[in-house]
Amino acid sequence: MSKETHLPFSPLTKDVLERLRDAAGPDRVVTDPERMADYAEDASRLRRMPEAVVRASDASQVRRLFDLANRFRFPVTPRGLGTGLAGGAVPVLGGVVLDCSAMNRILDVDPVNLIAVVEPGVINGELKKAAAGEGLFYPPDPASFDTCSIGGNAATNAGGPACVKYGTTRDYVLGLEVVIPTGTLLHTGVQTRKGVVGYDLTRLLVGSEGTLGVITRLVLKLVPRPPAVTTLVALFRDMVRAMEAVHGVLTSGMVPSTAEFLDRRCLGLVGDLLPCEGANHAGAFLLLESDGHPEVIRREIERMGEVCLEKGASDVLLAPDAAKRERMWDVRRQVSLRIEESAPVYIPEDVVVPLGQIAPFVSKVPELEAETGLEIYCFGHAGDGNIHLNITASGEAAPEKVEAGVRRILAEVLRRGGTISGEHGIGTAKKRYLSMELAPDSIRLQRDIKRLLDPSGILNPGKIFDE
Repeated sequence: MSKETHLPFSPLTKDVLERLRDAAGPDRVVTDPERMADYAEDASRLRRMPEAVVRASDASQVRRLFDLANRFRFPVTPRGLGTGLAGGAVPVLGGVVLDCSAMNRILDVDPVNLIAVVEPGVINGELKKAAAGEGLFYPPDPASFDTCSIGGNAATNAGGPACVKYGTTRDYVLGLEVVIPTGTLLHTGVQTRKGVVGYDLTRLLVGSEGTLGVITRLVLKLVPRPPAVTTLVALFRDMVRAMEAVHGVLTSGMVPSTAEFLDRRCLGLVGDLLPCEGANHAGAFLLLESDGHPEVIRREIERMGEVCLEKGASDVLLAPDAAKRERMWDVRRQVSLRIEESAPVYIPEDVVVPLGQIAPFVSKVPELEAETGLEIYCFGHAGDGNIHLNITASGEAAPEKVEAGVRRILAEVLRRGGTISGEHGIGTAKKRYLSMELAPDSIRLQRDIKRLLDPSGILNPGKIFDE
């Protein structure tokens, strides 16, 4: 873990803990170390024990917690369901973890106005099911959609495979109810498709990683549910041909609802699961989907397959039915798990490069591996340039060598006009790299915004940048 900011925080005394119980309810405050251990880490593997956990059930409890935090100088770390990969929910400076998972009601799914009103603890997949029951669709689909919360998705502006057609979480958040660190309850945004009254505080808060406020309610845009989905898988000799195929699909007037890729290393791990001969030895794998009217997407997916063959695909497999489609996605989901199981040192990065740089960057990876001594697995979203770099090393690798290698890889991403994080956020895991991408004046301005909304520095300190 990187060096943390040391703000003048005070430990939680017995008196403060009693006040927390009065504010939230005695059954809402956890101080038992065994139970608190579940709140000490997220999916990033970073770990720090809190001094207490408050399991809030409404905005009024959050406001009272902030009142106490400001008066008695203790940090508050908001947490959804702990699926983040950047340490954003880890209480790096101790204090109180604010567990928002109990605020998990779907308050409304409105098929007339195409909106949903939900609390932050609602699981992404549960909202999808509720929307589907009304013939509607909530598109943002992070890989952990069946275990991650909508509040956490908004905090990191989560994306997923559907981004190529539908965009990220920010594109679906119309308005928020949020408690800022001073204890003030704000309502931002609108319940309409348009609105330009004042500054767009909603878009500022979405993606702020729980450092500017705690979301207690969201108004979300829904779209009509596509009546059908069909899937195509194509194998290529190398990434250059695969990316040429994606470019050919996109420039031919077709917009796939998903465009995922795996590189040769990933195929070496999961190619045996694919119903394609020679998948283990292919250089690249594409998974393309089209959604919409059955007859339209049947023609569209066939044309996508033709484009892939024109660009050099060695094999194309259509998966029009749900069972075959799910089998293809099972293979895609197995990648991270198999990589993590195969390496003692595992660093998940999620960079983004311009579309035209995906193939050149991935082609550069063998050279980067030779230079850094690391192994790099590349997979992700071919339609928007988001590459999940899973960087691995042996258990004997010196930490300083691994760190230098990661910096070298990120520098190559930036050299190509990319960004060091597309979906996971910065949190505490990546904040030491922030200055690689952002200029000092930009960081200074962002820190000033943070201080304006959080003058005491109590909310999620030690994240994104030093206070």
